[in-house]
Amino acid sequence: MIKKINSVLAILAIFFATSATSSFASCEKGERVVKLSHVTGGTTHPKVVAANNFAERVNKELNGKMCVEVYPNSTLFGDSKELEALLLDDVQLLAPSLSKFGSYTKKYGVFDLPFIFKDMDAAMSFTASKEGKDLLNAMEDVGFVGLGYWMSGMKYFSANKPLIAPTDAKGLKFRVQTSDVAKAMIAAMGASPQPMAFAEVYGALQTGVVDGQENTWSNIYTQKFYEVQDSTTTTSHQLLAYLFMTSKQFMDSLDPKTRATFVKIADEVTVAANKVVKGQEEANRENILKAGGKINVLNAAQRKQWVDAMKPAWKQFESEIGADLIAAAASH
Repeated sequence: MIKKINSVLAILAIFFATSATSSFASCEKGERVVKLSHVTGGTTHPKVVAANNFAERVNKELNGKMCVEVYPNSTLFGDSKELEALLLDDVQLLAPSLSKFGSYTKKYGVFDLPFIFKDMDAAMSFTASKEGKDLLNAMEDVGFVGLGYWMSGMKYFSANKPLIAPTDAKGLKFRVQTSDVAKAMIAAMGASPQPMAFAEVYGALQTGVVDGQENTWSNIYTQKFYEVQDSTTTTSHQLLAYLFMTSKQFMDSLDPKTRATFVKIADEVTVAANKVVKGQEEANRENILKAGGKINVLNAAQRKQWVDAMKPAWKQFESEIGADLIAAAASH
């Protein structure tokens, strides 16, 4: 097991080293500057790697025509402003969590349903299906264009006390994204959901504004949440994925040849990024343990208690999301 993890870490080290170099190269005079903004920091996070690889590819293959500048870690726009900024053309590319679109469409709520996907392979199978591909166009009327799904991993709960059964969360305050499904899921545990921008989470955990949160191994490690939490529990209750997206305004402004190359690069970077996500998650889980973080591993009976407590959310949001879409996602 240790040998396997070490080999994964070695491969990823090479991958990261080649992905974060030329993404921030200075744009040349006459090139169209395209800004890619996201809220994630660090160097090993799947979104960071994908964003940097995309910029590197565009800056090489569309050299002289287009230059992508990457603004990570909320340095340009935070959670609450980035979608509006995209419509105003203040930024041209984003990669928000699929939980961020509730005010534009309810259909992405399918990704937030607890235990809808047994693992990330099932989630990727769904996004490759007709139903999953159709969802990329769910917000065309708003002016948003989906380019692809960037997987981050399954989510796990952490708190300032060990969480073994869902009842252990009773009375605690959990940071959640602005998703009605996520809020209902937290309420089902007898806990209090607290919507909050990603950049504010560490400080809120440190000061006790919230007691816990839910995230992937990569987010927990790169944001150092394990430093201000008692432990993390292997609930694997939800998927975290991002919509790599642009605006209709931006796409319509590209000439056909440039647009075709741009879309091709987006497709290829998405496929490559999703192939290595599981390795990144495994490596960052190990990094948490090496850094002194604690992980509570649930057995099958314990995990079933979490499933039973949260699965009623499926019925609660069936009319908004669509029974057919829920069934399609659950079938993978």
